[in-house]
Amino acid sequence: MFLSLIRMIQAFRDYQRNVNELSQLSDRELADIGIDRSDIQRIAAGSQN
Repeated sequence: MFLSLIRMIQAFRDYQRNVNELSQLSDRELADIGIDRSDIQRIAAGSQN
């Protein structure tokens, strides 16, 4: 159970880091990698798996 909690916390931190990093990119940079600004949260959430 304790390890499960640690994994959840780490997954949330990874999600937040990914959202922050992607959010700092310009719209042009996001377009270059095929991401729309509205997709950032979905993509960050999918990267946890």
